[in-house]
Amino acid sequence: MRAERGFTLIEIMVALAVFSLAAMALVRLESATIRGASILDETLVAQMVARNVAIEAVTDAQPPTAGRVTGVETNGGQAWTWTRQVSALGGSRVLRIDVVVADRTGTQLGRLTMVRPAPRSAT
Repeated sequence: MRAERGFTLIEIMVALAVFSLAAMALVRLESATIRGASILDETLVAQMVARNVAIEAVTDAQPPTAGRVTGVETNGGQAWTWTRQVSALGGSRVLRIDVVVADRTGTQLGRLTMVRPAPRSAT
């Protein structure tokens, strides 16, 4: 009687189970990568909105007044809520401008701080 060579049913089932576990791990990895890319894209747009708001405050002919101001800007097909906080630094000679940008759910995705000279006070 000649011994037959080949795989048994058990060996084939174990091989398929191992292959399916590896395939599921790759699918989960792809899903995590897509989610990460989406978050990165939103963060990038939020940072651009923060930069636009901060640069406008820094380059405007009239310096912004101290305090908190909020607004909405549309960028990338989405409405972004921004908050600009202006405070005096260094004995009121420099203004600190902090901008925070949030998405529609209120999650803060962008943040930027800039400084500019304060207006000279009349003496």
